[in-house]
Amino acid sequence: MKVVKFGGSSLADGPQFQKVIDIIKSDADRQVVVTSAPGKRDKTDTKVTDLLIKYAKLTMNHGDSTAIVRQLIGRYQAIADYFKLEAPAMAPIETAIQQLPTQSYPNNDYLMAAFKAHGERLNARLMAAVLNHLNIPATFVDPKDAGLLVSADPNNATVLPATYQHLATMTVGTKRLIFPGFFGFTEAGDIATFSRGGSDITGAILARGLSADMYENFTDVNAIYAVNPNIVAHPLAISKMTYREMRELSYAGFSVFHDEAIIPAIEGQVPINVKNTNRPDLPGTFIVPEKDFSPAHTITGVASSNRFEALYLHRYLLNKEVGFTLKLLQILYKYNVSYEHMPSGIDDLTIIFDKQQLDAATIQAMCHDIQETLHPDTLEWIDDYAILMVVGEGMRNQVGVIENIIAPLADNHIGVHMINQGASRISIMLGTKRADADAAVKDIYSRFFTDQVVTAAR
Repeated sequence: MKVVKFGGSSLADGPQFQKVIDIIKSDADRQVVVTSAPGKRDKTDTKVTDLLIKYAKLTMNHGDSTAIVRQLIGRYQAIADYFKLEAPAMAPIETAIQQLPTQSYPNNDYLMAAFKAHGERLNARLMAAVLNHLNIPATFVDPKDAGLLVSADPNNATVLPATYQHLATMTVGTKRLIFPGFFGFTEAGDIATFSRGGSDITGAILARGLSADMYENFTDVNAIYAVNPNIVAHPLAISKMTYREMRELSYAGFSVFHDEAIIPAIEGQVPINVKNTNRPDLPGTFIVPEKDFSPAHTITGVASSNRFEALYLHRYLLNKEVGFTLKLLQILYKYNVSYEHMPSGIDDLTIIFDKQQLDAATIQAMCHDIQETLHPDTLEWIDDYAILMVVGEGMRNQVGVIENIIAPLADNHIGVHMINQGASRISIMLGTKRADADAAVKDIYSRFFTDQVVTAAR
């Protein structure tokens, strides 16, 4: 049995719906389908989720939502019309959109979550109606009925362990089960949404909870590539990679998955296949457990991200002072700031942060407390910082990998501010200036893949 998830671009309109239906029909094992909300039909279009966010804000501010309601109903109606669905099939969807403002919510955060979730909820209901209309037996499954329980964080929920107990009791029969992605229900019965990548998370939860043989994630790309195609033209497609390779690369900027989205599938050891809705004939990329994996290349991929900033501390005999790091961490805790990495030397320490959790006032106050408490000889805030991740299971048993990574950067006068290799030995992290990041990625990719044949069909 396969769990199959389709993204928003795959379900944006009637013709895209038809592609998805053809994919579902082509494999009897595709028994559980996870839907996203309808995405953009073209570059000038608006996602249904964005329309629902606007609808929620109008509701909170007691604004006139007549036009946005008409627009939302129109998006679903256009798909229904494409398949010549009769009015009774659309009636529950139209009613649900109109009645969203009349429901009871604990606060505005839960109101926003409930409005957003209905993009997926109504699209799953519509998909089930279309499939049945086409004589493909299907059942809409609401997360509440399935027992998909999540934490009481309305717009950043996490799945609760009881969910897996509930899913284990479900029977997957001859009818396709159509689940909406992106949300679950709190123990109090309120809708709460996952963070970005929410439908991916739902798919991974169902793959684990239903003990799927495969989790197929259909997107709008042919495969996962060894490097960002916006940096290197026609890069090598990755045919197979491990869970931890995917996690490492996602962390540094690979955009196919949010790096936390596939954790439930990893926990359940369910293989993942990333495929293109518009080219379902292509093999895509398989993401598999590390056990018995044989790497095809020394490195699997290289990625970079500019979302980091760093704090550099220098003090002689820093390594001899007991409790130095503890005091530093207590200051970070005071400001509710987590750190990403902390490479150090005998007299130096660099703390790398995700800049999305910082603002100017927090940085200033935090640096003041560090100066007053730890008295460093040098304290420097570095906002020009990028991180590169070079990742590959094949690096574990290779000698000279770091030299091959650094050599092309030195040849092209790209400075490296930090090198860090984890104990797993499948990833090497580099710190550079932001302006150098893309060039560094190109140089590393060229060193390891320049002689490889591009295998992705285009």
